[in-house]
Amino acid sequence: MASLVAYEDSDPEAEPEPGGAGSSDCWGAAAPPGPGVPSGAAELRFQGAPHPGPGPAPRAALPASWAQDQAAAPGGPAGPLHKRRSEDCVVPYTPKRLRQAAATEPVREPQGPPEGSAPAPLRLAPGACEAIRPHLNSPRRETRVPRTVLCRLWGHQGPVNSIQWCPVPARSQLLLSTSMDRTFKVWDAVDSGRCLQTYSLHSEAVRAARWSPCGQRILSGGFDFALHLTDLETGTQLFSGRSDFRITTLKFYPKDHNIFLCGGFSSEIKAWDVRTGKVVRGYKATIQQTLDILFLQEGSEFLSSTDASTRDSADRTIIAWDFRTSAKISNQIFHERYTCPSLALHPREPVFLAQTNGNYLALFSAVWPYRMSRRRRYEGHKVEGYAVGCECSPCGDLLVTGSADGRVLMFSFRTASRACTLQGHTQACVGTTYHPVLPSVLATCSWGGDIKIWH
Repeated sequence: MASLVAYEDSDPEAEPEPGGAGSSDCWGAAAPPGPGVPSGAAELRFQGAPHPGPGPAPRAALPASWAQDQAAAPGGPAGPLHKRRSEDCVVPYTPKRLRQAAATEPVREPQGPPEGSAPAPLRLAPGACEAIRPHLNSPRRETRVPRTVLCRLWGHQGPVNSIQWCPVPARSQLLLSTSMDRTFKVWDAVDSGRCLQTYSLHSEAVRAARWSPCGQRILSGGFDFALHLTDLETGTQLFSGRSDFRITTLKFYPKDHNIFLCGGFSSEIKAWDVRTGKVVRGYKATIQQTLDILFLQEGSEFLSSTDASTRDSADRTIIAWDFRTSAKISNQIFHERYTCPSLALHPREPVFLAQTNGNYLALFSAVWPYRMSRRRRYEGHKVEGYAVGCECSPCGDLLVTGSADGRVLMFSFRTASRACTLQGHTQACVGTTYHPVLPSVLATCSWGGDIKIWH
């Protein structure tokens, strides 16, 4: 009579063969056929380009945290399934002297820059690049709908949280990206598609990083509570501070670029001065987290989107603040029971957009009392809890947003009709941004760790 209890050392009736078509990739999903993605230096992938060299493409290396999770899994290297397989195979004899030598040999850490070390200076050629130079003095042209992928940027070992073009037109070929892999990178996303510099200043995920208005510095904040202002030309930290909460959003004050706002997993938004390294002002509300910050009226007012949303009321979802006095101007702006993970200002009209977890973009007046438009609503994408970003084109005629299913959607600002849908990424597309100078150039990033440049 067969036993009803399956002991750990008992042989299973049928075991799947290792490997095969059902193997999983490093993201936990079934690995599709085709070339792998190297995990070392940044890589430029053009559409349709074959893998160079003979043999199979190299497989992406797993981060240490994923390797530990895989080892702890039931079928992992340390699980009972692996144990049973190793018991069945013949293990060659290893002399005791060699076993003792292997046990006493020190473990060598992987070579790389130490955490928090100063990065190398970023050397850039003087003047604008050839692709941008003809458009610097030309009048602003109408933004057309991009449909073709120019290049694909690989290099991050985790989801990409945000991307931003350099605000200085002559250096706008530079693209800044932040990632959950504890780094932020600067790319030449127009000419070569190379990663110019990787900054490993944080010990936890980097959720927010912003170009300074002068284009020579980068302000970064992460889940390690740390704040850094890095000078690109020297590689030194001009300012380093420590917040008392995990940081999710940063914005420079438009009237004084030495002051910035910092928000995150806290009920308070804090204004820092990089000259003194101290907090100069605080904005407190009965919330738990600040999702995004948007300045209005040339900096005299700003908006904050929060996680405050209840069944009976949705006040405090979007709060308007007076920057100078820290007083609340209004907290009765958005009355629907959805949080807003991102905000965007229109470049020409006094309105702003709010991305909602109701799977639509809401349009608001940027002047008190900040009324929401009931006639225009931009919908068709999915948010599903991701921090999906949205943005207006430089001419103001198009709106672009990512989607939790990987799509990129563009809408007409006037009619709210859908202008185009791009099958952008295999995982959630969380960041979209138009180039400030080149017409019809768009950058998108995804939870899968890749960045695409569209034209």
